[in-house]
Amino acid sequence: MKKFQQTVCFIDMSSTESRVSTKKAGIPMRTETEMFDVILQTAKVLQVDAVAMSGSRTNPKAPKDELQDYDVVYIVEDLDGLIADLSWLDQFGKRIIEQEVTLGHRRLYLMFFEDGNRIDLTLCPKEYIQEWVDSEVGFRVLKDEKGLFEAYQPNAKRYWIAPPSEEEFAASCNEFWWVSTYVVKGIRRNQLIYATDHLYGICQQELLKVLAWQVVSARGTVDIGKNYKYLFQYLPAEQEKEFSNLLDLSSLEKVTQSLFSTMKLFNCEAQKLAKKMGFAYNHIEAKKMTVYAEEKLSNHWFNHLF
Repeated sequence: MKKFQQTVCFIDMSSTESRVSTKKAGIPMRTETEMFDVILQTAKVLQVDAVAMSGSRTNPKAPKDELQDYDVVYIVEDLDGLIADLSWLDQFGKRIIEQEVTLGHRRLYLMFFEDGNRIDLTLCPKEYIQEWVDSEVGFRVLKDEKGLFEAYQPNAKRYWIAPPSEEEFAASCNEFWWVSTYVVKGIRRNQLIYATDHLYGICQQELLKVLAWQVVSARGTVDIGKNYKYLFQYLPAEQEKEFSNLLDLSSLEKVTQSLFSTMKLFNCEAQKLAKKMGFAYNHIEAKKMTVYAEEKLSNHWFNHLF
């Protein structure tokens, strides 16, 4: 009986060698048509109730390239029966790495094939279609003879962002300046990972949020995509470059430089947004936290930028 390892990746080294030499061996990457054929044919053999697709392949605005996954859901009657013997997964092709993930009542099988294609296959009991729909931005039905999806609408605006309230703006600013103290602490203690995690994972995410709010304040509600991936399509190229320059976090010295640059940029962009939206901006809080960081770090790694 063939089973996946629970939430653990594994690599067949012989397959890895094959993957590395794919071009030399002449293994062609299957086309989109061929992938849809195997997805639908396997569904037919398994007698699943319905098939749908989500992800970037259903988004007309998403860039099209060979790196796009096939995010597929099979709506099934007997989940336990399908997962009891997973040998049918071999029908999709030779895998070089895979994962199994449990999400609520669903099972997700992530499969990366030696030809470079990837399928993220969800098995969803038909009683829990809403659970899957709620987890996706949008979807396209590929097979649904029983009309199981007719009662469900895609959540196409999941990553759309609307203008903030003044309370949301104030909370974002407060979060930025508050967490900046954790970055300072990490730098002072020579804890690179701790400092980097708070700087990128929180402070710079709040900066991205403010930039996104600037976009919607000018354009109205827009789709910024997962992890802000479409944000800079709406902004001048120099702003993307300015933000990208903050992302060298390879040493404590670089993190320190990035922190001060991030604080300076956030302060500038937040003031612009506040003025445009007619919001109050806590200049005193921003100034005090900047001075605090300068005092703690000015002699620690480099002469500060202010």
